[in-house]
Amino acid sequence: MKKELRQVIDWSQVDKEDYLLAMERSPVRDLEIRTLLKSALTDRINDREVYMKGVDASYHYEGYDVYRTADIKDERLRKESDRNAR
Repeated sequence: MKKELRQVIDWSQVDKEDYLLAMERSPVRDLEIRTLLKSALTDRINDREVYMKGVDASYHYEGYDVYRTADIKDERLRKESDRNAR
């Protein structure tokens, strides 16, 4: 989709419950999931923030909410800063 349409899905725009319900019904009727995902398309195909929010959304949909990618990045930066201060 990224190469052909020059668009990606901005998963931060997709509600978890709406997505899971649409996925549940998609084997019978895929119009709902197509409409939901089409409304979240963006042309920000090289935007790291869009990509990382997609990773966060994926984990969130699976029920893993302990970490967000921004938290991990902040922790890594803090450790680097601590090392450089020594």
